[in-house]
Amino acid sequence: MVRRFGPGVPPLSSVRPADVVVVILLLSLLAGATQLAVTSPQVMAGPEIRLARSTLPYYAALSFLRMLAAYVLALVFSLGYGYAAAHSTTAERLLMPLLDILQSVPILSYLPIVLLSLSVLLPQRLAVEIAAVALIFTSQAWNLTFSFYQSLQTVPHELREVSRIFRFGSWLRFSQVDLPFAVGGLVWNSMMSWAGGWFFLMAAETFRVGSRDFRLAGLGSYLQAAADRGDMPALWMGLATLAGLIILLDQLVWRPALVWADRFKIESVQAEDPPHSWFYDLLSRSRLVEWAHRNVGERLVETAMAKLIRLTPFQMRERTKSRRPWAFLVLGAAALLLLLIGGARAIGWLAMLPGATWWLLARAGLATLARVALALLLALAWTVPLGVLIGTNSRAATVLGPIVQVVASMPATALFPALLIVFLRLPGGLNLAAVVLMLLGTQWYLLFNVIAGARAIPQDLRDMTRLLGLRGWQRWGTLVVPALLPYLITGLVTASGGAWNASIVAEYAEFAGTRHAVLGLGAVIAQATGVGDYPQLLAATLIMVLLVLLVNRFAWRRLYRLAADRFRLE
Repeated sequence: MVRRFGPGVPPLSSVRPADVVVVILLLSLLAGATQLAVTSPQVMAGPEIRLARSTLPYYAALSFLRMLAAYVLALVFSLGYGYAAAHSTTAERLLMPLLDILQSVPILSYLPIVLLSLSVLLPQRLAVEIAAVALIFTSQAWNLTFSFYQSLQTVPHELREVSRIFRFGSWLRFSQVDLPFAVGGLVWNSMMSWAGGWFFLMAAETFRVGSRDFRLAGLGSYLQAAADRGDMPALWMGLATLAGLIILLDQLVWRPALVWADRFKIESVQAEDPPHSWFYDLLSRSRLVEWAHRNVGERLVETAMAKLIRLTPFQMRERTKSRRPWAFLVLGAAALLLLLIGGARAIGWLAMLPGATWWLLARAGLATLARVALALLLALAWTVPLGVLIGTNSRAATVLGPIVQVVASMPATALFPALLIVFLRLPGGLNLAAVVLMLLGTQWYLLFNVIAGARAIPQDLRDMTRLLGLRGWQRWGTLVVPALLPYLITGLVTASGGAWNASIVAEYAEFAGTRHAVLGLGAVIAQATGVGDYPQLLAATLIMVLLVLLVNRFAWRRLYRLAADRFRLE
């Protein structure tokens, strides 16, 4: 583990021109979608949800297909986006601020706008399906993209030198250097993406706005219908089905994927307790699987990835710039015109708000920021030691891995009524309950990234610390913390975004016919969504985006540079 104590990270400007452009573009899109949402039908009927036990396999299959479609889109997006940002300085200046903003936009705040605007343009069923997949996609894509980008930023220099010496092209460098080095983090973050996707799938399948019913047939709507009707046997059967599906995916998909990813660790000594999977062993002994992998799988993957690399934004621009510069001028002029129109419309919406509302939003933003910081500190306190245990001990991973996945995949909002009953009787009240619920929505991002970082520590470095007699804090300070730092920063960035999203359901709740709310941006967004106050919804979303952007610019981006410059395996 090389630790180069060179010059400090150069100071970064707090606001870049790209940040301003991206914020105005986001405002333009939100304003245009809000204008469409206003003209949507006032009454929309939803599907009938049957609670018969025989419908559970069908509902589970529908939910799984939505998750699978969103995950495939998120993975393709993450590989292309992360590759472009890591291999082009010009692209990085635009794409990383854009990614900071995209992961900071609260998903549940723009869901009603997306649903209402799509319902104007498309048939209701198709609009709701697209919105559900888009919602799950946004809950899965950002942490995958950050993980892949972080891995590319910390590829050892000797591997880069080898690829240059042998004159690897884009595809060879990607398939033989970049992707193998990043595959461990991608697998663990894929598990996290599915866990987070279940939470937002439940929200998407049960979403309503006033008299507009946007529910979808699936496990989420089944659980919600069972709770509304007080059918406890059906509720428990739905939860058991969800848990069974999660365990099945762990045994048939994620556990074999972890065994396969272990082949790409950078180490000269084999680990003492490598991960095992009965299903992976079964597949590895199958001649039919070997033939399909060699003749079908490899060709499909190589073709798809080669096209993906060729279509990354900076390479596509370089390839076509000399041929048709006029096309980019026309597209740029059209984008600028739409930007100006959308920005003017958004400013018009925001100008409708009085000064007292802006003062309320400022205080609410600071209150939510304090809760996010507290939730992150609490998450760090327990996820780091447990993640290191699971990542460095194969037996602990075998026992605790499925348990962590099941618990992480259970929707935290399902626990909120029980939390309210307990915390409303305590001195902290809803403030304490809000922090706990935000913790439930953010801690898993940290845990899965810490596990990925701990698994990436080479066995020879572990043996070296053991031979040198480094124990306790000495071992953590010399090996564990430097090795975990890049993964820990990625986890903190995505966990911060998860906490901001969770604030919408944590700071405002309706329970037993009574509304409970605390001062915070999440409560403002939830209340504005309920009454259809789109100017206030737009303003609250904008303030949340700006706060997260400033935190990312002043804290996380500096730590990213520190990890890439001083803490890397080489």
